[in-house]
Amino acid sequence: MKVLVTGGTGFVGPHIVRALADKGHDLKLLVRDSTRSRDLPGQPVVGEMTNSASLKTAVEGVDAVVHLVAIRQGSKDQFERVMEQGTRDLVAAAKNAGVKRFVLMSALGTGEDTKDLVPYFHAKWTEEQTVKESGLEHVIFRPSFVFAREGGILPTFRKLAKVTPVTPIIGSGKQKIQPIWADDVAAYFAASLDKPEARNRTFELGGPDAVTWNEFWERLKKALGQRRPSVHVPVGLMRVNAMLTERLPGNIPLTRDLLTMLEHGDNVVRNADAVETFQIPLVSLDEQLRRAA
Repeated sequence: MKVLVTGGTGFVGPHIVRALADKGHDLKLLVRDSTRSRDLPGQPVVGEMTNSASLKTAVEGVDAVVHLVAIRQGSKDQFERVMEQGTRDLVAAAKNAGVKRFVLMSALGTGEDTKDLVPYFHAKWTEEQTVKESGLEHVIFRPSFVFAREGGILPTFRKLAKVTPVTPIIGSGKQKIQPIWADDVAAYFAASLDKPEARNRTFELGGPDAVTWNEFWERLKKALGQRRPSVHVPVGLMRVNAMLTERLPGNIPLTRDLLTMLEHGDNVVRNADAVETFQIPLVSLDEQLRRAA
């Protein structure tokens, strides 16, 4: 199958690209700079989400699209241009090109009740609606926190646990998360392209273990062999810190929007649809942390 992947050079992207290649798919990778994909299988196609002409070129001759592009921080206008309008243009191009299946990376927590919480959720919700209303055969995934040894948020957590005299835990630490290993996410995406049972469905993805933030930090420190104490930091204080760090250049791990999402509630899957449909063996949280140590 000929597959176009957008966002294949991001954090989770390379895991998904390699999983697709291992399945024997012929890949095209939409990239802004072709040198970024030189270590990945697939043919680079230079373009970007804000350039509809490049999207039309990218989808030519492909059977499926795996859409991973997202931004974590930026202005409302940036979210609208890159994620919302970009997805509309990509979906339109895919329809015109006769694409058979469209697979979208959304995010756990996305929903009608959260779409106005932060621009990120609004963009993800809009993307989902665009795909659902397109008439294209589709699969939508909503992963929880994605962990890997390199990239993403886990290396930041690992550094905090190793370096700081005390481990800062935001708020009470009683809200739950359900981290999933990046290669498990990739396995879901690779399996979704030709699985009839996944057609036109939305799946929430989480690992096999749902834990509170307090439990997570204890498990991480145990995996690292650390015995440093933890301290609970009020969300208000973290907001002040985030307001300052947001002004710094680069990708900031903690933003006010992220704090808003963390405050909203547990980040865990609500059903076993993905597990039952795909039957993919998942890496336990303790094994994830051991691998990342």
